[in-house]
Amino acid sequence: MRHLLSIADLDRADIERILERAESFAEVGRRDIKKVPTLRGRTIVSLFMEASTRTSSSFELAAKRLSADVVSIKASGSSVEKGESLRDMIATLSAYGPEALVIRTPEAGAAALVTRWTEAAVVNAGDGKHEHPTQALLDLLALRRRVGDIEGKRIWIVGDVLHSRVARSGILAFTTMGAEVTVCGPPTLIPRGIEAAFGCHVAHDLDRLDEADVVYALRMQRERMAESFVPSIREYVAGYQIDARRLGPRQLLMHPGPVNRGVELAPEVVDGPSSLIAEQVEAGLYVRMAVLYELLAGRDRPGGPAREIDDELTAPTPIGEPA
Repeated sequence: MRHLLSIADLDRADIERILERAESFAEVGRRDIKKVPTLRGRTIVSLFMEASTRTSSSFELAAKRLSADVVSIKASGSSVEKGESLRDMIATLSAYGPEALVIRTPEAGAAALVTRWTEAAVVNAGDGKHEHPTQALLDLLALRRRVGDIEGKRIWIVGDVLHSRVARSGILAFTTMGAEVTVCGPPTLIPRGIEAAFGCHVAHDLDRLDEADVVYALRMQRERMAESFVPSIREYVAGYQIDARRLGPRQLLMHPGPVNRGVELAPEVVDGPSSLIAEQVEAGLYVRMAVLYELLAGRDRPGGPAREIDDELTAPTPIGEPA
């Protein structure tokens, strides 16, 4: 794996390998000393041109847990505010010789462009309305930890699918792992032709929501809306909010965050026993460690450093502690 730009770049075996690696790092995370020397001496640049809490912090922590040197750049306060182009910024950052570049940008396809301008491995941390592949992988990990095999599970993605990169990556990931996906929302918030393009089902109301094993709620992405897509938030809440009345006791609830309490989700279900939201955040750290490992250490020659890393991960004594 040279870059991670889209879930479409991965087959089922690739996804399984990343999830298994993430579970290995979760084992390390339960030790007193949680760092491993896997990427010691390597530099990872984190470039976020949109606001982010979960993704940016988990990528930064993941790199540090792997002992990498991390350079974190936010658009606010950077040379972007002075008019510097993305290409020139990448050229500047590439002069530091990074092994990997993690980028979030409001422009769809920008992460793919960046691969032409740098020798570093590029991780797409969200590009406009296009994709967010590590979110889909962490969703798979969190769900698999709760239910086991995802094959045959019925997953409903409810809300603003039109503007959601999470939905696009999620549909691809869930269907690749054998789940049946239905997207649900007002007609104005469901992309035209999504059934044929992504192999999912479409619903415009919640009448059959009780069929779902997993309800995945999306927020209204008003920052991407140049016009009104629903008559009012009150009407949207009445038609599509997931609350205790609509969420059955056997159904699991997911959300990529941040949650707009009282809009797409009622407060009682956010904090309820069916919610996997906190587990998704935890899974994000281990999945992003696994992705960085696959891109960097996974390219090492067989029997070389990669094998040594496997020995470190399975060692009974935590790294950094005396034997």
